Amino acid sequence: MNILGVIPARYGSTRLEGKPLVDICGKTMIQRVYEQSRKVLSHVVVATDDERIENAVKAFGGEVVMTSKAHTTGTNRCLEAYEIVQEKSDLNFDAVINIQGDEPLLEPEQIRCLVSCFDDPKTELATLVMPVANEGDLFNESEVFVVFDKNKRALYFSRSVIPHIRGVHKTKWLQHHAFYKHLGMYGFTTSSLKAFAEMEQTKLELTESLEQNRWLENGGVIKIEITQHDSIPVDTIDDLEKVRRIISGIEH
Repeated sequence: MNILGVIPARYGSTRLEGKPLVDICGKTMIQRVYEQSRKVLSHVVVATDDERIENAVKAFGGEVVMTSKAHTTGTNRCLEAYEIVQEKSDLNFDAVINIQGDEPLLEPEQIRCLVSCFDDPKTELATLVMPVANEGDLFNESEVFVVFDKNKRALYFSRSVIPHIRGVHKTKWLQHHAFYKHLGMYGFTTSSLKAFAEMEQTKLELTESLEQNRWLENGGVIKIEITQHDSIPVDTIDDLEKVRRIISGIEH
């Protein structure tokens, strides 16, 4: 199976301007994500709309494509990147993995886990979740939660903790139920990526600001796979310093 990894990377960020290019122990964040992805995938490309990011990726020997500045979601940027790569390549890709560009601690095993979803020929769209082990995650407004059926098909994604346990204080919820948080890596067949990008935005997508709900509202199925590897997205200076400390401890 031929898999294309696409790492959308924008320079603008409301909380951390230019974050793909921030230095993390001698390497830019985008370089760290790229190198981790290449440990699993033979074909990885950064999709950006900024020449500074383009130049930085070329400087470390990575593959990069310039995409439109008009994209409102990473998924639409992924589609354009796939189409550019497909046009220039003789390869036919079976699936596209949308890899978050702000997770320098990305574990290669996470990508392997997601790719395994496509062993089932019925899978059109897949994503990763992780069991909530820390009570603090239930109070973290940056987390996204998901519920899914017994066949590991997503029912709903929300920025609220779901399900709600009636009559039990939130500090004790983990004692009563297994909760799952969403890790923002997606896999698409090439046909579902195109179909998704062409769909109109939906009410639940806009209400939650979660684009995956667009697929569910249109009757699509999202295959869930569970990973034990946590993800630490870098959204703020505090996140950046935390990741720097972790990587420094690993590499020294």
